[in-house]
Amino acid sequence: MREPLFVGIDGGGSKLRITVTDADLRSLASIESSSANPSVIGHDKARPHIRHEVAHALRQARLQPRDIAAAAIGIAGASNLHSEDWLLETVEPALPDALIVPSSDLEIALVGSLGQRQGILLLAGTGSAVYGVAPGGQRLQIGGWGYLLGDEGSGYWIGSQFLRHIIARHDHGASSEDDALTRACMDALGLTGPRELIAWLYRSKEAPAPRIAGLAELVLKAPADCRWATICVESAAGQLTRQVDLMRSRLDYENASIAFAGGLLDNDNALSRRVTERLGLPRRPMARHSPVIGAALLATMAWRATGAT
Repeated sequence: MREPLFVGIDGGGSKLRITVTDADLRSLASIESSSANPSVIGHDKARPHIRHEVAHALRQARLQPRDIAAAAIGIAGASNLHSEDWLLETVEPALPDALIVPSSDLEIALVGSLGQRQGILLLAGTGSAVYGVAPGGQRLQIGGWGYLLGDEGSGYWIGSQFLRHIIARHDHGASSEDDALTRACMDALGLTGPRELIAWLYRSKEAPAPRIAGLAELVLKAPADCRWATICVESAAGQLTRQVDLMRSRLDYENASIAFAGGLLDNDNALSRRVTERLGLPRRPMARHSPVIGAALLATMAWRATGAT
């Protein structure tokens, strides 16, 4: 009897990643393509894009759709909490004989990070969110409302606070040359002064959130004696850790394993260190697997739960 094979589908904010694995998570094929986020490209474009790339991955692995036992999908902008039918309708035609497990980008990141469908994931990248699954199976998301309504502690939040700091200094008559952080921002953006931020922000065709979030790196790299940057990082860390505390309380899950995800927490910097400290963790959590492997693992666990052999 042929060994069971699995597909993991990870649709982050900017990339679509698909992997085909065996039951031990050994990869038979892995591909990366452009975004499949329906909030960005639209549902009508996202659906055929995902199906096309699933077929691409199968061809790379020299497999047929019937060879796949189960597949799990997590797509930013299409969580199973509100878009389960769309996820199923998207994947089932591409893998008609497989068990399809609709999930979310947060859940597959949690499963990948911890190697289990249980615990709490704190994500801070362009946006921010906390996702938890209790031992009894209860699932809960806190945050993740997007930059217009929330995303406290995220790269966008830090970047927007930074811009407010720059324009407040300017309006109070301070020179850009008197502040190393302001000069660093102007240099990074190729601007001569704060007033040029208007054109940079409002006259560009590019989405504002990722560009503003990119400024967070300057704040996180600021010297330790930069008082404003220290206060900003501390505030961001406080916002993120309070959401984790709220998740622990709402799930009644004080001893939950914690996973980090997102560009601000996936590497060593002032924010990730402070969040680690505030959560009382001995070290920054490191992911066991990537989110796309987390999706394949989720598919494997769901298939085994059916009692299939």
